[in-house]
Amino acid sequence: MLQTKENELLTRVGPGTPMGTLLRRYWHPVAVLDEMRDRWTKRVKILGENLVLFKNRSGAFGLIGESCPHRRASMAYGIPTVTGLRCPYHGWEFDGTGRCLEMPNEPEGSTFKDKVRLDGYPVGELGGLLWAYLGPQPAPLIPHLDGFVDGPAIRLCGKTTIHCNWLQIMENSLDPVHTEWLHGKLYEFYKEEHGQPTSVAIARHHKKIAFDEFAYGIVKRRLMEGQTEDCSDWRDGHPVVFPNILSVGSAGGLWKSYAFQIRVPMDDETTEHYWYDAFIPPDGATVPQHLLDTCPAYDAPQRGADGEYLLEYIYAQDVYAWETQGPIAQRDKEALGTTDAGVIMFRKMLQRELAKVERGEDPMCVVRDPARNKRIDLPLEVGKDMLSDGFESLIHRSPVDRAPFRDEVIGVFRSGRPPVPVSAARAPRTP
Repeated sequence: MLQTKENELLTRVGPGTPMGTLLRRYWHPVAVLDEMRDRWTKRVKILGENLVLFKNRSGAFGLIGESCPHRRASMAYGIPTVTGLRCPYHGWEFDGTGRCLEMPNEPEGSTFKDKVRLDGYPVGELGGLLWAYLGPQPAPLIPHLDGFVDGPAIRLCGKTTIHCNWLQIMENSLDPVHTEWLHGKLYEFYKEEHGQPTSVAIARHHKKIAFDEFAYGIVKRRLMEGQTEDCSDWRDGHPVVFPNILSVGSAGGLWKSYAFQIRVPMDDETTEHYWYDAFIPPDGATVPQHLLDTCPAYDAPQRGADGEYLLEYIYAQDVYAWETQGPIAQRDKEALGTTDAGVIMFRKMLQRELAKVERGEDPMCVVRDPARNKRIDLPLEVGKDMLSDGFESLIHRSPVDRAPFRDEVIGVFRSGRPPVPVSAARAPRTP
């Protein structure tokens, strides 16, 4: 349980707040590159700031404050130039750093433009996503997490806006036991209610769970009913990458894929959520080239036409649990149990890293060494028990079911291979 002041410390993310200051030490995605293919500008709200992502006529990206400092008109309707973006109201031009380059109607020789600027933040590309850094200079490197750089890969990214604070979304990722109920028993009940009784591997009972800190966050491990401790689920696990990324997927045994859930706070009560997948095609598979050439963006709706959560999908089950806690979870009213050890560990980690920033130090998982950043390999299970229902079953319960080229992706992973029996996912991994 957290007292009200402690809760506010960890949930308030606007400019000048302690948590906002910590989160500004990291790169965050602000768009999928594919979203900017046929447009010049896109509104972005992040960490309490209203910004505009733009592409200039040279193809470079910038991220600047939305309101022009002249008369506060929106730069989201701006006119791209070779070097920046021009406000359509009176033509003031700004580059990606927020510097004013030109005021066309001011007297020749005027230095007024040198006294006016917008907030501007650096933008970089990695893995088909556009990332921004809102913190102090010098900026660290965008971490080259394995799934963003491995390849060739079929990349897809689903997005949606979640109407709650970022922290209750992240805490869900430090709560392994919820999967057997929220994604298992609830799904089975949903199918029963719709006349399609079924059972899924993810509903199996957790015998025990464990959490270990490592250089990039927290690794969570689980042992399911029927498994032994030499299985990969218990030995390897998968991580929460500090401060706001869940890394899951499959390191082999069934197939190889990476999946990142990235939670970007828009403000205290709203979060932009990215479901990013990178599927490594099986050896010998025929892959249409267009699946390898781009990372398409798609919407991942959580509710149906009736306004209710789409509970046949794993991701919508999560959103139900996150949003119904309220805009900001009231942690002074919670009653934590023994299975909440990971949640408690994450809160303590946040408090520790807040203190580092206050002392002027880099928090954990800030990467500045290029040699260290060539590729950051994260722990990931081989033959993960929860995936033993098969590739198609996973796809049809995940956001990828809503993605373009879904059927083509499934076709690549069929590739004439026989179904993998459940026993293969439950066997120990050979060292």
